[in-house]
Amino acid sequence: MAVASEASGRRAASCFFEVGRREIVGSTPRASSRLISGSEGLVMRLHQYGKLRGHDGCVNTVSFNPAGDLLVSGSDDMDIILWDWFAKTKKLIYPSGHQENVFHARVMPFTDDNNIITAAADGQVRVGQLKDGGEVTTKQIGAHDDRVHKLAIEPGSPYIFYSCGEDGLVQHFDLRNDSPTKLFTCYSFSNSRHRVGLNTIAIDPWNPNYFSIGGSDEYVRVYDMRKIQLDASSDMNKPVDTFCPKHLMGGKVHITGIVYSYAREVLVSYNDEHVYLFQNNMGLGPNPESAQVEFLDKLEQPQVYSGHRNFRTVKGVIFFGPNDEYVLSGSDCGNVFVWRKKGSELMRIMHGDKGVVNCIEPHPNFPFIATSGIDKTVKIWTPAANKLMSLPKNAKQIIASNERGREIDASQSELTLSSDLIMHVLRLPRRQSELYTEHEPSAENFASDDDESFFIGFDGANRNERSNSDPRECIVT
Repeated sequence: MAVASEASGRRAASCFFEVGRREIVGSTPRASSRLISGSEGLVMRLHQYGKLRGHDGCVNTVSFNPAGDLLVSGSDDMDIILWDWFAKTKKLIYPSGHQENVFHARVMPFTDDNNIITAAADGQVRVGQLKDGGEVTTKQIGAHDDRVHKLAIEPGSPYIFYSCGEDGLVQHFDLRNDSPTKLFTCYSFSNSRHRVGLNTIAIDPWNPNYFSIGGSDEYVRVYDMRKIQLDASSDMNKPVDTFCPKHLMGGKVHITGIVYSYAREVLVSYNDEHVYLFQNNMGLGPNPESAQVEFLDKLEQPQVYSGHRNFRTVKGVIFFGPNDEYVLSGSDCGNVFVWRKKGSELMRIMHGDKGVVNCIEPHPNFPFIATSGIDKTVKIWTPAANKLMSLPKNAKQIIASNERGREIDASQSELTLSSDLIMHVLRLPRRQSELYTEHEPSAENFASDDDESFFIGFDGANRNERSNSDPRECIVT
């Protein structure tokens, strides 16, 4: 069965590569492939093509090069691997030079895939340069005072990108210069002395002057690079707009992922909450805490995508399809959730990891995706299923278990940590794992191999392994 599935996946990928080289009814090859890639039937046939094995730790980042023929991954093992993902083989593996877990790795465009930028838990931003003969040199080109979660490349630029980290600092890099430019440090709207630790940054694809950041509070902050005053105090560098669902304002949530659509919509994933889609007219202004109640009551609220769980790691979120027709996210239950963007209907739940699916990366040209998480492998998905796949038989149980876990953790976070509760708090990680096991459906409720296989929670070995480490320390995207 595995051999047949692999052969089917290989045939599907080959067909798309061939379409990408041909014209159809007068369309250019790229236009033809984009037209076909938007088919809902292909999304409903997404199936795991294979696993890429080579890392010795959680795989915290996966990304395709601009051409889509290479995949780059980074891990807790601090190695960078370049994959020929279609052949499921390693093309190159090299030490990143980081001293702690690699959190993000990207190939710079228009560099013949020779420049790879990386960020890690050690606070460093580095660039790896690939030389002839397989030689790789790496050097540190910037640093933060805390973990660096995310890099964002200016669209189409071989030189310019941004970084953000838990120190709240946003930096601008130009590989032609010796050092980065420190743009500003992000502070809370309610307390100008409190830094906001940043998890994510995204650049507007239509106007690279605009970028958005999110982190340890509830607000997406949008900045205009042209209005940032490098010689001014941090108080001068206010965002030009902010976004947040009204019911989350003042809440104990934070942002783990932001991405722009090609229609300039902003998609945001909240920790232990849902995913929200904001239109441009849903902004709260430069200071959301000064917004009037009357204004908030009239403001249109964002579309919501729910059912998954985003608690244990700092997860990303993506659009999928040539016109961003779909929204995808990983989940703590080990699944990939696929929603239709318009209307937010849940279309697929695909099993992708023994523990947590954290990273999802769309192919730049075709309906393929790469995923990773707590497992040491990268999964590749292509539309190779022999039939249209529906939601798994236990979909309601998966969603209900995710919701129960959210409610339990919300109630636990409201406890007052008095001295008589210290031992209770110390036991919470173990209790959380037990709760996941308790809510796991029985074996007879699982789908057959033909319907895909899903499960909730962690097996015993995985729980024991995780009891000695915090997964939020090892998986960030």
